[in-house]
Amino acid sequence: MLIVFIRGIILYALVIFAVRLMGKRQLGELAPSELVITILISNIATLAMEDVSVPLITGTVPILTLVSLDVLSGYVCLKSRKIRHMISGRPKVIISDGVIDQKMLRSLRYTVDDLMSALRTQSIFDISQVQYAVVETTGAVSAYLKPEFQPMTPSAVKSPDQSSDPPKTVISDGDFIGPAGKLSRDEILKELKRKHLEPGDVFLCTVDADGKLKITEKRSDK
Repeated sequence: MLIVFIRGIILYALVIFAVRLMGKRQLGELAPSELVITILISNIATLAMEDVSVPLITGTVPILTLVSLDVLSGYVCLKSRKIRHMISGRPKVIISDGVIDQKMLRSLRYTVDDLMSALRTQSIFDISQVQYAVVETTGAVSAYLKPEFQPMTPSAVKSPDQSSDPPKTVISDGDFIGPAGKLSRDEILKELKRKHLEPGDVFLCTVDADGKLKITEKRSDK
């Protein structure tokens, strides 16, 4: 019994260390790869804790290996947008301009009940109030309300907006995603050139419904 107790303490400390090393996301915010590793770690720790005939090293080495792989893949994903999309997927727009993309819902195997349930968690009970909605890579739904249903703010009183989608990302971490809104790729590149910038110099660039660019330059770590 004492051996089981000691093994439990060691494995508990190891799993806590592993989870802290992997990051601070909640369970519902885990990417698919992170969720798989979390499940595997819990199963390995349970096996090594329950069966005293299994050497403790047999449980600790796989856990440390999985955590190392997760940290390594996280670093690679940080450097490569393509690999990040391969591992974690891409956010999918399911409502745009207030219109539900039924084809996208079917491709995601997302039912109307799933959509309504996700909106209700954000206190949205009428889907006609939604201007824009995205299914994130974690499976969560992010919704943007039409201006008339948004909380009143001083800026909204001064210049009320017409119903339009939120700004769209055209450049992310130096990678040109594509044209969006009223601007073509050439127009975006021309605007960057006017500011003496290349796509690789841009950390984030978004364009709103009026075709206005908002550019955040990359910062040097030096």
